[in-house]
Amino acid sequence: MLKDTFGRTHDYLRISLTEKCSMRCFYCMPAEGIPLGDASKIMKKDEVIAIAQTFVDLGVKKIRLTGGEPLVCKHAGEIIEALGQMPIELAITTNAAHIDKFMPSFKKAGLTNINVSMDSLSEEKFNQITRRKLFETVQNNIKMLMDDGYTIKINVVVMRGVNDEEIVDFVNWTKDTPIHVRFIEFMPFDGNNWNWGKVFGYKEIIEKVSNVHTIEKLTDGPNSTSKAYRVPGFAGTFAVISSVTNPFCGTCNRMRLTADGKIKNCLFGQEELDLLTAHRNSESIEHIIRQSVTNKEKRCGGLPEFENEEEIKKKMSKRSMIRIGG
Repeated sequence: MLKDTFGRTHDYLRISLTEKCSMRCFYCMPAEGIPLGDASKIMKKDEVIAIAQTFVDLGVKKIRLTGGEPLVCKHAGEIIEALGQMPIELAITTNAAHIDKFMPSFKKAGLTNINVSMDSLSEEKFNQITRRKLFETVQNNIKMLMDDGYTIKINVVVMRGVNDEEIVDFVNWTKDTPIHVRFIEFMPFDGNNWNWGKVFGYKEIIEKVSNVHTIEKLTDGPNSTSKAYRVPGFAGTFAVISSVTNPFCGTCNRMRLTADGKIKNCLFGQEELDLLTAHRNSESIEHIIRQSVTNKEKRCGGLPEFENEEEIKKKMSKRSMIRIGG
């Protein structure tokens, strides 16, 4: 088992397969894009599988594939199928633009846990946020998944003055559709021009929904990042991931592996330890993994309170979100 100095057991690994994406969401990728790194420094298929196996041997029970957009990775299907053979819960977070091409791999791997990033129900606004025109493709692929019996979570990054007026629209989507919407507070990453004024927080989201609907609180899982609710009688649910206004660090069980093979013990932390180089040198990576978990800070990677914008910008990760993995 991988335990940190605060007694938290880490059994959930998020693996970024690529830094590339078919969209250009401004909260994730700087407007100028990111320079493509040396491809030789990105984990290859067999390296992803071998490193993942080490984590599983150390007690990891769940792996989520992220990016960038994981399904633009050349070997995504083969990786999904290989990980599906491990004794874990396999999940993926995707923009859904490419899902139709990977259904055979999903079924072969038994992958049913799918989170779709979709920040607007308006085609015009969706195109503005993503800087791409893939709205219809995403909608069609979500419908295809649901018609095939998949339970889908929709991740919505809520930004004041951008899409906060759509919160109730997303909740209304859950009335007749068994879909699970998760509102995510806007978080600070390199190049996304974060400031406190753009954060539409947990309490505001709940208040906005409560002004229209009666809602009830649901029971959250022991390591849940979200606070779940439903409107009585609705087929689906909604939740809030309050990473900024009410962080869930006390029960965090997550580790992250970047596409270039670095382990991060916190989404917000600056510390990264290199697993890929050690693996390529045929060295054991177990001690590096354990060191990373041991080094984990009590809260938000050691960041100060989020209200202190200047300190946040000095101490936050020097990677953009797309280079960390969602």
